[in-house]
Amino acid sequence: MNTELFHCSPPQADPREPWSAADFEARLRDCESQYHIHHPFNLRLNRGELQPFQVRAWVANRFYYQVNIPQKDAAVLANCADRAERRRWIERILDHDGRGDFGGCNAGGIEAWVRLGVAAGLTREDLWSHRHVRAGVRFAVDAYVNFARSSPWEEAAISSLTEMFAPKIHADRLAGWPTLYPWIEADGLAYFRSRIPLATRDVEHGLDVARRWCSTRARQERAIAILRFKLDILWSMLDAIAHAYPDDLPMESRP
Repeated sequence: MNTELFHCSPPQADPREPWSAADFEARLRDCESQYHIHHPFNLRLNRGELQPFQVRAWVANRFYYQVNIPQKDAAVLANCADRAERRRWIERILDHDGRGDFGGCNAGGIEAWVRLGVAAGLTREDLWSHRHVRAGVRFAVDAYVNFARSSPWEEAAISSLTEMFAPKIHADRLAGWPTLYPWIEADGLAYFRSRIPLATRDVEHGLDVARRWCSTRARQERAIAILRFKLDILWSMLDAIAHAYPDDLPMESRP
């Protein structure tokens, strides 16, 4: 994980010209090579090579990330003095926590992930108790939330730009899982379907923040470092899951 991200030097005048908006965005998008879609565990997941207990372990551990996303987004709001930006950003919290009567399509992404867990054979208690969450996953997610709490809101917003790469990973699961994991009830895949348009919307906002805030080459380079930090978070989570749930894990230790 990039520890330099937390040790900022005092700002200095940067004589270099900033990259053009197109070049800057291209450099951000080039970070896709570090996205966890390429992690060996995810490759096995999408090839149908995992046993049911390993899929359940992934769902249970990823749930810890899901429930912390609204807290990360609330930290962005708490650090943002711009009312118009808060109005836009608060949509992300509602997307995850739910809206209105919190039923049906208003239930939100956290509830949709719970339904995925149930469809895969976990109970709600399994998920909400976090009993299956590995220490490495907890450490990575907590580091992300703490970064959002302690950073300027623009930097925390930029960290969310990993969503540039999310539609592909969701589409892969929707295309492959019904055949590869037919034991997972189809309704449980609704989370992946719902996130594709929401991620696209959120990326437009995140890129807009990045373009406005990154007015110097130094800030543009910091934005790339922040994005790589977030990519490290997601990669580290899969490292911890893959290590904790090998193919030969004893039956009594399997979720």
